[in-house]
Amino acid sequence: MSFIIRAIDVGYGNTKYVTNVDGDKIDCGHFPSQTFYSASEPVQNGLGGARKTIAVPINGNYYEVGPDVELAAHWLRSRQRHDGYTETEEYRAFMAGALHFMKAEVVDLLVLGLPVAHYMTKRQQLAKSMTGTFELGKKRQVEVKKVVVVAQPQGALMHYASSTGRLAEVMQAKSLIIDVGSRTFDWLVTRGTQVVPRMSHSVNRGVSDVLRAIADAISAEIGEEYNDLEGIDLALRTGKSPKIFQKPYDIKKFDKTVQIIADQAVNYMCERLENSYAFEHIVLVGGGAFLFRKAIKRRFSKLTIQEVKDPLYANVRGFQIFGEKYAQERLVGTEQAKTTAALENTEAAAVPK
Repeated sequence: MSFIIRAIDVGYGNTKYVTNVDGDKIDCGHFPSQTFYSASEPVQNGLGGARKTIAVPINGNYYEVGPDVELAAHWLRSRQRHDGYTETEEYRAFMAGALHFMKAEVVDLLVLGLPVAHYMTKRQQLAKSMTGTFELGKKRQVEVKKVVVVAQPQGALMHYASSTGRLAEVMQAKSLIIDVGSRTFDWLVTRGTQVVPRMSHSVNRGVSDVLRAIADAISAEIGEEYNDLEGIDLALRTGKSPKIFQKPYDIKKFDKTVQIIADQAVNYMCERLENSYAFEHIVLVGGGAFLFRKAIKRRFSKLTIQEVKDPLYANVRGFQIFGEKYAQERLVGTEQAKTTAALENTEAAAVPK
């Protein structure tokens, strides 16, 4: 009998989730944190074939989420970008979608994350509300038996320490973890395994601020509203100019705009930090890490900034590692895990030494 441990990171930009664990290898997937909803179950087989989405029933409405959600309609419900995000029906729909795509019928232990600024005030309520049965539609359900919530950058620290073989070292060191997300710029200061709250926080200065600033500048230049934020994001990541009015548009002219916003976030963080020379590890993660890298390196020019492969998945992979350690240390002998073998034999029970 296997004990299933999984992790989900519902961000403002993307929802990331763990699909499988094989030793030290943690496979992940993601889809945009966008949803299209309707009062009746949507038809998902349109022209060109079926969409890779799921229509989640919640309180009489259907929320369609998944990798192909942009094909659901010519418009999408606006993204929820506020402090009550975790309490919305959209958030629950993203959770249900992740559970669907990870193909689990039961999850014994699920690890979630919160921005640092909301961790202390919202973690208990989030754990309670996400425990129980999720309806997936068409008479399908997924049961989540127990939920543990951590600060999002804690996941990145666990992933960095594990992937570099420095777990024991990091657990004794002073570290700074910087997580650049869609809406929030999060940072976490730790001494070993202990979080330093007075120096850890979040600020609403993320990738979305960069994209909106560039979109506004383009709108002013072309004389009409330009709102293709996904196109701007792709251009920044690939270096390939987007086409506007059928012609390549030079987006590099906005490099200074990007750096101004990045500097604002980094300056806010540095106001709360003490003795930056004492950090033994500075780890940069998140889908927006590439945009804020220069600003961070300028402020910590005498220190080495560590980055991880696939920074988009750093948090959720760390959540998974945390969940495995949590299960081994606390759940053995409980009603959910009566035997050590139930943990050791599961595909998700490989905890780094």
